[in-house]
Amino acid sequence: MGTTSIELAKRFDIAITAIDLDEKALEIANSNATRNKVDSKIEFIKANALELPFEKASFDLVLNEALLTMLSNENKEKAVKGYYEVLKPGGKLLTHDVCLFTDDINLQKEIISALTRSINVHVQPKTVNEWINIFSETGYKDIKFISGPMTLMIPLGIIKDEGLFRTIKIIKNGHKKENKEQFRAMRNTFKKYKEYLGFVAIVSNK
Repeated sequence: MGTTSIELAKRFDIAITAIDLDEKALEIANSNATRNKVDSKIEFIKANALELPFEKASFDLVLNEALLTMLSNENKEKAVKGYYEVLKPGGKLLTHDVCLFTDDINLQKEIISALTRSINVHVQPKTVNEWINIFSETGYKDIKFISGPMTLMIPLGIIKDEGLFRTIKIIKNGHKKENKEQFRAMRNTFKKYKEYLGFVAIVSNK
């Protein structure tokens, strides 16, 4: 929807290039940027994070929002290397993703399988150390992180992320007949594994 780009443009008065593969999403993002009077600061383009159409050393910052979890291990590394290439020397990669708070391989497989079934997308979250290794092995330095519990399907967490009115809308949509089964499956999965699921936000330097 362009929400993060719009907020960054308004708060920091910076030039932003934002990419997505979904043309409809890009149309909505453009419309939202125009309504917020920051369309001159943001360029929304259709592009693939695994095949970035930018010259090397083009950006001071690359922001990756909850994408890497959705990629295979091979594509995680490919994306992170691509980000490295388009960053200027001294540039920063900012990421946030889902992380696992268990080293039990069998439990990890169980959680990944349950998540994949509940959201109908194959996911591969990592432990904090595994995430950090992906960045360090690519060449990033001075890696710092914060992590904490997952609040994705908890009302207070949704309100914090989306605001009260959007939260009400999300919950109403989730209880529609065509969405109810998946919404319930997602909620039950996050509730069942809440002890082992969390978020990790990482800053890495080129």
